[in-house]
Amino acid sequence: MMYFARWKVFAIIGVCLLGILVSLPNLFPRSALPDWARQISLGLDLRGGSYLLLEVDTSAMVRERLEALVDTARRGAAAANPRILYTGLNAAPAERRVSVRVSDPARAADMARILREAAIVVPAGAGAQQPDIEVTTSPDGLVSATLTEVALRAKAGNAVEQSLEIVRRRVDETGVAEALIARQGANRILVQLPGVEDPARIKDLLGRTARMTFHLLDESANLQAPTPPPGTMFLPGDRFQDRYAVRRRVEVDGANLTDARAGQDQNGQWVVNFTFDSIGTRRFADVTRQNVGRPFAIVLDERVITAPNIREPITGGRGQISGSFDVRGANDLAVLLRAGALPAPLTVVEERTVGPELGADAIRAGIISLAVGASFVFLYMGLAYGFLGWLANIALLANLVIMVGVLSVMGATLTLPGIAGIVLTLGTALDANILINERVREEVRNGRTPISALELGFTKASGTIMDSNLTNLIAMACLYGFGSGPIKGFAVTVAVGTVVQMWTATVVVRLMVASWYRRRRPQTLPV
Repeated sequence: MMYFARWKVFAIIGVCLLGILVSLPNLFPRSALPDWARQISLGLDLRGGSYLLLEVDTSAMVRERLEALVDTARRGAAAANPRILYTGLNAAPAERRVSVRVSDPARAADMARILREAAIVVPAGAGAQQPDIEVTTSPDGLVSATLTEVALRAKAGNAVEQSLEIVRRRVDETGVAEALIARQGANRILVQLPGVEDPARIKDLLGRTARMTFHLLDESANLQAPTPPPGTMFLPGDRFQDRYAVRRRVEVDGANLTDARAGQDQNGQWVVNFTFDSIGTRRFADVTRQNVGRPFAIVLDERVITAPNIREPITGGRGQISGSFDVRGANDLAVLLRAGALPAPLTVVEERTVGPELGADAIRAGIISLAVGASFVFLYMGLAYGFLGWLANIALLANLVIMVGVLSVMGATLTLPGIAGIVLTLGTALDANILINERVREEVRNGRTPISALELGFTKASGTIMDSNLTNLIAMACLYGFGSGPIKGFAVTVAVGTVVQMWTATVVVRLMVASWYRRRRPQTLPV
C-alpha cells in the first residue's frame, strides 16, 4: 500500500501539474489567452446581466389554427360544385371551435368532409396518431370543428420546443456569450444573459414573433369600411400608408428564407436583403410573374412593412425589404429573419437585472469566505494531526487547483451556489484525511510499527472513504437530475470536488507520506 512504482509517481505528479496548467488561464483576462485556453464562466449573479422568464402564448397558436380552418372552409365551399351556401362561419378561440351553418342541411356532410381533409395528424401517445380536430354535424346543418385536447397538448409542447431553439439562435446571433437558455415548466423558457448591457434590446428581440409573410393586396376593398370583405384583412402599415387591405392567403412564407443581411441601397438607405430556398424561389417567381403591376405586401407580425408594386418577375430568389430603418433596426430585423419565426408569441413574465458591481461584490465575498474557511481548516488539521495534518493541507490545495482545472475544461458556469459548493467541498475534503489519521493513531496505540500503522491506516480507511463519498455523489446526482439552474451548478461543483478529494486524500497524501517515510524512517509517527 505504501509502495509506488516509478511510473505511478510520474503519473500522479503529471496529473497535479496538468491541473495547475489548465487552471492558470483563470488568472488572466480572456483577451490575453489563446483560443484553446478554457476558463470558468461567471454566472449572472457574479458577472451581472439580465434574467428573463418567458411564457409561450399558446392561445395565439390556437387562434391561428382556427383562422386557417375558417379560410379552408370558405375556399372549399366556393370551389365545390355546386357551390355550398352557408352563414355564420366564425372561429371561437375560447371554445377552440370553428362553426358554420350550411343553408342546405343535405350539404352539411360535404362541408364536414372539407374540414376533415384539413385535419393535421398529431401523436396521441403509445405510437398512436389522431386528427387534431373533431368534426361534428347536426340535423339543422350546423357543422363544427373542435381542436382536441391531445392536439392542444401536442401543439403546445412542440411550440415550446421550437421556441426554445429559436430563442437560442436569436441570442447566439446577437453575440451574447455563455447565455443560459432552458425550459422551465410546461410553457416557460428561462433566459440568463451574463454581461448584457442593453437588456431592453434583447427583450425586444426575444419577444417579437418575427413571422414574415408575403401577400397580395385587395385593391377593390374599401379601406374606410368598418370590416374587411371575406378573405381580406385590414392591417396597420408603414409611414407611407396607415392601413392596407391585405388578402389573407399567404403567397410566400418567410419560413422559406435561407438568409437575411442588413445592407444599404444605392441611395444609402438601410435595407434588409433576403434570399429564398428553392421552394421559396419558385413560389416567389410564380407570384411575381402572374401579378406584374400589382402591389405586393411584406407583412411582419401583422404589420405591413412595405408594399411595392411588382415591376417585373423576380426569378433569382432574392429580394429587399426597405423602410425607415436605421443601422440597428436593419440588423435586428436581419437577426430575427435568420433565426426564424416563433410558433407562438412570447411574453415576459419575470425580469431581473443584476449590475456588474453587485457581481463584483459577490465575487469578493466568495473569495473572502473561501480564504477564511481555508485558513481555519489548515490550522485545525495542523494542530490536530501535526505533520500528517500539514501534508493533508497540501493535498487540499492540490484538490482546489485540480477542481478549478476540471471545471475550466468542462466550461462550467460559476454562480454563488457554485462558490458555496467550493467552500463546502473545502470543509468536507479533509474528512477522508481525518479518517485515515484517526485509523493510523488507533493502530499506533495498538502497538503497530510506524510502517504497519500507515499501511493499515490507509487500507482500512479507504473502504469507508469510498462508501461515504459514494452516497454524497448519489445525492448530487439527484440534485442535478431534479434541480435547475443554480442548483445544478452547486451539484456539479460538489460532485467534481468530491471525486477530486477522494483521489487527493487516498493517492496524493499517500504518495507524500510514503516519500517522507522512505527518507526519514522515523521510529514514531508525528500524528
